[in-house]
Amino acid sequence: MIATTIQEISLTDLNELQKISKQTFYETFSKFNTKENMSKYLNDEFNTEKLKTELSSVDSYFFFAKSKTKYLGYLKLNIGNSQTEIKDKYGIEIERIYVLKEYQGKKAGQQLYEKTIQVAKEKMLKYIWLGVWQENPKAIQFYT
Repeated sequence: MIATTIQEISLTDLNELQKISKQTFYETFSKFNTKENMSKYLNDEFNTEKLKTELSSVDSYFFFAKSKTKYLGYLKLNIGNSQTEIKDKYGIEIERIYVLKEYQGKKAGQQLYEKTIQVAKEKMLKYIWLGVWQENPKAIQFYT
């Protein structure tokens, strides 16, 4: 286990968020995609303007998992209209828990999940939900 702190992400952290978003997504999904498809997705989904819009949403929350010297991963939560599917006022969506490959299994993801529970309690929400791609067994095992 690595000593990890959880820190809320702001617009001033945009460059670091973009970097870790692209790296963690690439590490997880590149083996399932062509180089061209992966490049297009990373550029479309994690470009500066899109991330800036997501960070500016009052219904989305971002948190870094950090050691003293390194960003280990991040969490994106959505409530209200920012939720991707259910959009229930009593639910909170985990849209992303992405942890760098070298830190998976070292409790950073667990701490980000625990942050989700804390936020849900603070906002007096009734349940947490998420979607996981069926071809991502590590994520399915983590959430199970």
